[in-house]
Amino acid sequence: MKKKLCGLLFTALLTMAVLGGCADGTGESSGDNSSVVGIQQDIDSLDPHLATAAGTKEILFNIFEGLVKSDENGNLIGAVASDYTISEDGLVYTFTLRENVKFHNGNVVTAEDVKYSLERASGLLDGTALISTLGTDKGGITSVDILDEKTVQVTVGSANTELIYSFVAAIIPAGSGEEEGADPVGTGPFSFVSYTPQVGIVVKKNPDYWQEGLPYLDEVNFKIVGSAETALMELQGGTIDIYPYLTDSQAQALKSGNTHQVIASPSNVVQALFLNNAVEPLDNVLVRQAILYALDKDQINDFVGGGTGSLIGSAMLPTLADYYKDLNNVYGTGANVEKAKELLTEAGYPNGFDLVIDIPSNYEFHMQTGEVIVEQLKAVGINASINAVEWNTWLNDIYNGRQYTATISGVTCDQTPGYMLNRFETTSSKNFINYSNAEYDEVYRKAQAALDLNEKAGYYKQLQQLLVDDAATAFIMVPGNMTAISNRLAGYKFYPIYVQDMSTVYVVE
Repeated sequence: MKKKLCGLLFTALLTMAVLGGCADGTGESSGDNSSVVGIQQDIDSLDPHLATAAGTKEILFNIFEGLVKSDENGNLIGAVASDYTISEDGLVYTFTLRENVKFHNGNVVTAEDVKYSLERASGLLDGTALISTLGTDKGGITSVDILDEKTVQVTVGSANTELIYSFVAAIIPAGSGEEEGADPVGTGPFSFVSYTPQVGIVVKKNPDYWQEGLPYLDEVNFKIVGSAETALMELQGGTIDIYPYLTDSQAQALKSGNTHQVIASPSNVVQALFLNNAVEPLDNVLVRQAILYALDKDQINDFVGGGTGSLIGSAMLPTLADYYKDLNNVYGTGANVEKAKELLTEAGYPNGFDLVIDIPSNYEFHMQTGEVIVEQLKAVGINASINAVEWNTWLNDIYNGRQYTATISGVTCDQTPGYMLNRFETTSSKNFINYSNAEYDEVYRKAQAALDLNEKAGYYKQLQQLLVDDAATAFIMVPGNMTAISNRLAGYKFYPIYVQDMSTVYVVE
C-alpha cells in the first residue's frame, strides 16, 4: 500500500481558480509588499494541536506544517517529510524527513522533533490525544520510533485508508508544547510576529522556508472584522485585500466598484440549522422532521448565496463523489408546509412552539440564512427568533458546552469522508448536536476498518441515510465561496480545504 492510495479518496477534484498578473511570476514589486486579509473570528488557540475553529486553522496553515500537507488540488504532498511509505497491512508508516527544513527559530528539524510532535498530538505523552484521529483509542498511533536521523517509523493500532491525512498535524520543536500557545514556532512560509485579541495576528516572511522562492510577501496581517458592514466598508475603501465567504449582497455591492475581483469557488463547509437532539422539543424526531419539511433550501441558496451553493440532504460534500449520497429528495429542497404542520400535530404541537436560534454574529452568511429560516418556520407555526452571539460565546457555550436548542453555522470537512461523519458518533467530542444511534456507531466503526474503498463507500452512504432517517439536523448546503481579492494582488489559490495560503500571493502594482 503506497502513498498513491490517498489520492483515491479525493476522486472528484475541484476546479481551482488561480489569479495571474505578473508576466514573470516572480511576485517582485516595488512599494508596499504586504497584504491584509479580513477574517471573521478571533483565534481560539495559537497552539496548532489545540486549535479547534476552522477560522484559526486557515491562518495557522501559514505558520505550521506537518509531515505532509494538502495542495490546491486536494492532493497530499510532502512537507517536513520528503517521502513516505505505508506497509501492505496498513499498520506501519515510514517517513523520510526533508533535508534542511528549519523551524522559525533557525534550528533544523530533527527526528526527535517529529517523534515529540506526533506523541503529543496522539496522546502518547500524557494519555490525552490532542488530535482525536491520531489517538490510540481511535486506532491511531501506538508508537513512534526513530530509525535514523532522517527516518521515523509510526505504528498504528488499525489499518485505515484515511489516516494519512491526519499526518498534516503540525511538527513543532521537541519540548515546546507549553510555549506554542504564546509564541508559536513552526516550519511554514511565514513566522509569527504578534497576536492581539479581537484585533488580529501578524506574520512575516520566513527567509529559510524550504520551498525556494516562497513566500513573496514580506508581511501578512490577518485582521478581525467584526461586522458585515465594516467588512464591506473596508473592502470598498481598499484597506482589506482579501475577504472570503461573502454573501450575495456583499458580492453585488463590491462588483459595482473597481478595487476587488469577486471569485466564486467550491467550499468545504457544510452549512446547517443544527438541532440539539437532547433538548425538548427537538428530542422528538417528528418535530425535527417537521422542521426539515418547513425549510425552503432553494430560497436560502438564492437569497443568501446568490445560487452558488450546492444543496445537500446529509453530512457529506458532493465533491467526494464516490462517498456522497444525494438525499435531497427525502424532505425536498422546497418547503412542504402541510406535511410540516401534520407532523407537528402528531408530535403534540398543533400550535407550534417557540424556538431560539443562536447564530455567531460575525458570520453574515449565517445571520442572513437565519433571517430567511425564521420566516419559513413561522409559516408552519414555529415562532423562531434569532439570538446573535459573539464568536467566543458560540464556541464555548454552544459548540463545546452544547447549551443551546438550535444554531446555524458551518462545519468543515477535509479530503476524507470520515472527517465529517465521525462528529455524529455518540461519544465524539465534536458531536455537539447530541445525536445518539447505536446502529450509526457500529456502521461508522465498520467504515473505518474497511480497506476496500467500495465497501467503505457503502458504509458511508448508510451513515448519511441514518442521519436523514433520524432528521438528526437540518443540512442546508455547501456554500459557494465568494472571495474578494484586491486588484493589487495575484497568485491567490483556492483550496478544497479551509485555508488561506498566502505563500504564493504577490503584489502586481
